[in-house]
Amino acid sequence: MAEILFRTFLGFIILLVLVRLIGNKQLGQLNVFTYISGIVIGSMVSDIILHSDINFWSSMLGVALWTALAICVELITLKSIKLRELFDGQPVVLIKKGKIIYPALKKERLNIDDLTMMLRTNNVFSIADVDYAILESNGDLSVLKHQLINSQARYLPTTIITEGKVIAKNMKELDLTITWLEGALRDLNIKNKADVLYAEIQENGQLHVQAM
Repeated sequence: MAEILFRTFLGFIILLVLVRLIGNKQLGQLNVFTYISGIVIGSMVSDIILHSDINFWSSMLGVALWTALAICVELITLKSIKLRELFDGQPVVLIKKGKIIYPALKKERLNIDDLTMMLRTNNVFSIADVDYAILESNGDLSVLKHQLINSQARYLPTTIITEGKVIAKNMKELDLTITWLEGALRDLNIKNKADVLYAEIQENGQLHVQAM
């Protein structure tokens, strides 16, 4: 009993420290990778507590190493958009202008029933009411209804620059060119795309920019 109490108390303290090191994203922004990391760390610690035949300190070293790898992945993805897409995934448009993008649905291994169920959880009961539905990297479905779109809107508000990197996929989706983007930035007295922390195209076609 004393050994179980010791393992439980020490395991709790160490797990608390490791979770704080990983950061709030582990809890508040659960993509597939962070979700699995949380399960693995919790499972490893629970095994250490419940199985007295497992060497405590060697197992805790394994937990610490896994946590260190998770932190390294988080730091790397802050610097690289490509690796961020690899580990975090990226949003996928499932409905565009009221029409289901069936190839995207198949790629995400979803069927029509799955889609309609997710729409209902967003209080949408007809696909005809949807202008855009986007599957986020954490599995949530973001829905923009027809009636919420300004009749004069030209675009769906979309990120086109993040941390100095142009998101080519979004530019192509909106039929925007690098020449147009560079001109729009010059109009805002920004000479280099690398100086932009965040830029999005707004409904009216104007560019909203925040510099580094």
